[in-house]
Amino acid sequence: MNIGDVAERSGLPAKTIRYYEEIGLIRPLRAANGYRAFREADLHKLAFLGRARALGFTIGDCRTLLALYEDEGRESAQVKALAQEHLAAIDDKIAQLQSMRTTLTHLVQCCAGDSRPDCPILDDLARGPV
Repeated sequence: MNIGDVAERSGLPAKTIRYYEEIGLIRPLRAANGYRAFREADLHKLAFLGRARALGFTIGDCRTLLALYEDEGRESAQVKALAQEHLAAIDDKIAQLQSMRTTLTHLVQCCAGDSRPDCPILDDLARGPV
């Protein structure tokens, strides 16, 4: 398969596929003319990487997950630990976003949004870090 076929089947842009090759996550064969020749195994890895990235795993995490996936002697505890770390990071991010939402909701409610120049939103932003 060529890169266009693999991009279509994996749902990943060709640019992403080239990047994954550049950083060594995949290693497609090269035809005599120098073109990439993707195998089904490459397609499977790309689908795996696409799903992992969609779940927010970093490239480093993806590298680890792929290595664990390919290691038949792996312990699922290793995979679970990595997933739990990622889940904790997501929970932290959600808490930060909820805090931001609460603050911004309050500021929007305090702002009259009329023709007067005074604005609690701008006043709060001018205060600097909280």
